[in-house]
Amino acid sequence: MRLLTTLPAAFAASALIAQTAPSDSLFDVDQVVEVHLTFSDPDFWTTLVTYYNNDQGQELMGSVTITDQTGTWAYDSVSVALKGNSSYNHPGNKKSFKLDLNDLSDQKFHGMTKLHFNNCWSDPTFMREKIFFDYCQEQGIRAPRVQYANIHMNGTLWGFYNMVEAVDKEFLDRHIDDDAGNLFKAADNFGMGGGGGGGAAEADLKWYGTDQADYADRYELKTNETVNDWSDLLDLLDMLNNAPDAYLETNFPARWNWHDLLRSLALDNLFGNLDAYIHSARNYYLYHDATNDEWQWIHWDGNMAFGSYPAQGQNALTLSPTYVAANRPLMTRLMAIDPFHRDYLNEYCWAKENFTNAYLDPRIDSIVTMIQPHVAADPNKQYTLAQFTTNITSDITVQGGGGGGGGQQTIRGLKSFVTARNSSLATTLDCSTVGLSEAAVEAAFRVYPNPASEVLWLRLVSGAPITDARVLDALGRAVPVPVQGDGLDVSGLAPGLYLVSVSDGALVRTARFEKR
Repeated sequence: MRLLTTLPAAFAASALIAQTAPSDSLFDVDQVVEVHLTFSDPDFWTTLVTYYNNDQGQELMGSVTITDQTGTWAYDSVSVALKGNSSYNHPGNKKSFKLDLNDLSDQKFHGMTKLHFNNCWSDPTFMREKIFFDYCQEQGIRAPRVQYANIHMNGTLWGFYNMVEAVDKEFLDRHIDDDAGNLFKAADNFGMGGGGGGGAAEADLKWYGTDQADYADRYELKTNETVNDWSDLLDLLDMLNNAPDAYLETNFPARWNWHDLLRSLALDNLFGNLDAYIHSARNYYLYHDATNDEWQWIHWDGNMAFGSYPAQGQNALTLSPTYVAANRPLMTRLMAIDPFHRDYLNEYCWAKENFTNAYLDPRIDSIVTMIQPHVAADPNKQYTLAQFTTNITSDITVQGGGGGGGGQQTIRGLKSFVTARNSSLATTLDCSTVGLSEAAVEAAFRVYPNPASEVLWLRLVSGAPITDARVLDALGRAVPVPVQGDGLDVSGLAPGLYLVSVSDGALVRTARFEKR
């Protein structure tokens, strides 16, 4: 958080940096891409499996032709490697894999050198990751973009996949406008999570001492590998785990893109995405922005959203919005320190505003129309077309499934999950107490003139000083607004509806205003 009275001329509120990039032409319009991989090795699949089992980073060379809405693109020298933990259990040969176009040359596909192709393991709808990550991006939260692809290998249709943007320097350039810092990935050690129950070393953000070697099985450094200096991460973990509450309250938010961090964690909870830090302590990246010295939270691997993860007794439908698993110090400190707790709930309420059937069902229906013929044609899909159709609206029961568990498993329907999750949250989350009640706002906080064209003046009726303020657009994304005295210079905003959020040091209040 930043003090209103000390802000520079350009209001540096947290905001999603989305630079225009060549990859936009691939991801901005929903589509199904055709990918034809060709390998000179006639026994290519055995080779790929062998390389995967060797776990030595070996990749198989081949060529690829990719056809999307912009045309057909051919690359003679690319590398392919299988990937995944639980997703590798997908029946048959439909395994997830990554494609690297840049091993031997500077060739790029829409400005990207890497793409991931996920096999939609344990997701009969093929949509969990797509819907969840699209929603994250609408909320101004960093997550990979997702499209769809039919994959062909040596002339054979291999399956229908999610095509997922890689989190690498190209991702950082577009989404953060900085790629010089350290990018850490939560390690892919596979256990059942939820507070250490799985036995694997977890990316739990706990403090294990000053030797970075003691963290090497929990995180992977994906940039600046030659320097290999983890001191920034250890410094962050030291503060999180060992600082007194008062010190953490004063200093911890400044280390982060704070509101984005809180909303990221809230979105995992809201969508029942428990194969994430809040439960399994996996599937996220941390980036230390070299430009502004802030840490950024980045989502990864959302195929278990909508309550699909077998979460050791936790019911994603009725999960408390303030759920804290054992051995998750970030969540523990956020829930224990009152201002952090209040900020978190405020972000949760913002994130929840469009989490409704009225908003999400048409989006789901649109994707169903696009992908249903391709799901039907997939020769190696895990579930039947009938299960695909049913699971869009309601739960299905299958044998085995997500997380590698045996026996029967219930897979939540997309639309029914949204309905039931909202019903549960209606009894456990009162957003009127964190700034969304217009009547309460009117009684305590005023903005004028409204509509505004030049300056929006801010006043707490109590006369208390405003200690921070930010403006959010209709999608809940923070937008930079210069400070002008006791108001905000909104002259540079596009016409439309916005929300301004302020704090008096104790309560967060919001008001809607129109920019003309």
